[in-house]
Amino acid sequence: MLNEEQIIQNIQSNIDVDAGFRQLVNAYKERIYWHIRGVVSTHEDAVDVMQNTFLKAYRNIKKFNADAKFYTWLYRIATNESINLLKKSNRYRNDDSENMLNHKEADVYLDGDEAVLILQRAIEQLPHKQRLVFNMKYFDEMTYDEISEILETSVGALKASFHHAKNKIEAFVKQQSL
Repeated sequence: MLNEEQIIQNIQSNIDVDAGFRQLVNAYKERIYWHIRGVVSTHEDAVDVMQNTFLKAYRNIKKFNADAKFYTWLYRIATNESINLLKKSNRYRNDDSENMLNHKEADVYLDGDEAVLILQRAIEQLPHKQRLVFNMKYFDEMTYDEISEILETSVGALKASFHHAKNKIEAFVKQQSL
C-alpha cells in the first residue's frame, strides 16, 4: 500500500490518478465533512461544500506543493469553500446564528443531547472567525501552526481568538446553568 506522499506523486505524474485520488478522498472525507459541518448550517450544505472541495482539489492537485501537508491544503480549500457558501447565502455575518442553530437542533445527523445542544448554542453565538478557530482547535484537534497555515493568520492572533471563544463559551454555559 502506498503512503500519501507516494499517492500524490503518482497523481501528479499521471499514474493512477483516479484510484489515487479516491484513496485520498476516503482518507479525509469524514474529517473534511465534520470540519465543514462546523461552519455551515445544514447537512445538505456540508455535502455540497465537501463535493466542491474535493472537485477543486482534484482539479488543482498538480499544483499542490509536496512540502506542505496535504490535509492542511485540503482544509484550506474546505474552509474557503465553506465561507464562499456562507457569503453567497448572506450567512457569513453571524446574524443568522439562531437559524443555523435551529437547523442543527433539528438535524438527524447531530446528537440531541442537552449538553451538546448547549455547546452548539454557545458556539453559534461566536463571531465567525472565533467559531472557525474554535472548531478547528477543539473538534479537529489541529495545532495552531496548522490552523495558521490554513487560515493564513498569525499563531498569536489564533491563540487570542481561541482564548476569547473559550471564555465566551464558558460564560454562555454558566449562564445556561443558572
